[in-house]
Amino acid sequence: MSKKSIRFYKDHEVRAIWDEEQSQWWFSIVDIVAAVTESPNPRKYWSVLKTRLKKAGNELTTRCSQLKMTAADGKRYATDCFAQDDIIKMIRVIPSPKTADFLDWFVYSDNTIDGQSKKKAYTLIESEVLETMKPGTVKCLQQIHAFLFGGLYDFAGKIRTKTISKGNTIFCLAEHLHAFLQSVEQMPQTNFDEIVDKYVEMNMAHPFMEGNGRSTRIWLDLILKKQLGLCVDWSKIGKSDYLNAMIESEMNSSRIHELLHNALTDRIDDREIFMKGIDYSYYYEQEE
Repeated sequence: MSKKSIRFYKDHEVRAIWDEEQSQWWFSIVDIVAAVTESPNPRKYWSVLKTRLKKAGNELTTRCSQLKMTAADGKRYATDCFAQDDIIKMIRVIPSPKTADFLDWFVYSDNTIDGQSKKKAYTLIESEVLETMKPGTVKCLQQIHAFLFGGLYDFAGKIRTKTISKGNTIFCLAEHLHAFLQSVEQMPQTNFDEIVDKYVEMNMAHPFMEGNGRSTRIWLDLILKKQLGLCVDWSKIGKSDYLNAMIESEMNSSRIHELLHNALTDRIDDREIFMKGIDYSYYYEQEE
């Protein structure tokens, strides 16, 4: 069980681990209890609930497996987990007004464009496709975008021809986009600061109609990996900190430089770092 995932339900982490033999995900019930009940001590809450269910003769408790999962302190602990079908049954016995909303998210989230794209991102990271790309080029970014969103958007991998904006930010005007992308591609990438400057400019370009952030973060990690032997541990950067720093980078990029620098790691061949990075990258894009 080496494939791990962190999904997010309204800012609550829900850890999961893949069972290759049975071809299914196992989910941490303590994480789900925390998300649904917002108990100050979800582990104790689950312990009491489990005891009550056992006394009531609920057979679901016999289907619980203890699997080692990484906790907030970076250490691995045995954690009570249930397979997806049993989670659906278990969530219904947790007394909370949030259970219906959680079930809707849990059952259907993987069928959304983001859910399908995220699966493609996992596949991309596990494949050797990235090794064939030229880091820092526009073509490389287009290839990443096409892989993530192929079959989901008809513009996958295609440079936009319309001007787009987000909030108060207007990205590069469509009529100037190709020239701007060429200038970004020519920017140096020999050290950390140069690479982040290039990343910031590519973000301002926003070359695609949708899916820019998710594609460009993989693009950034590929440059860092190839040029410096480093990558970003995105789990060390909070969602609001990241989004605010990127908005601020239009005028001052010092904050995003600081956040990325503090999250650098040399664990470039650590599968968990990249899988976790995908989870956080997609989490950044979730609307509240």
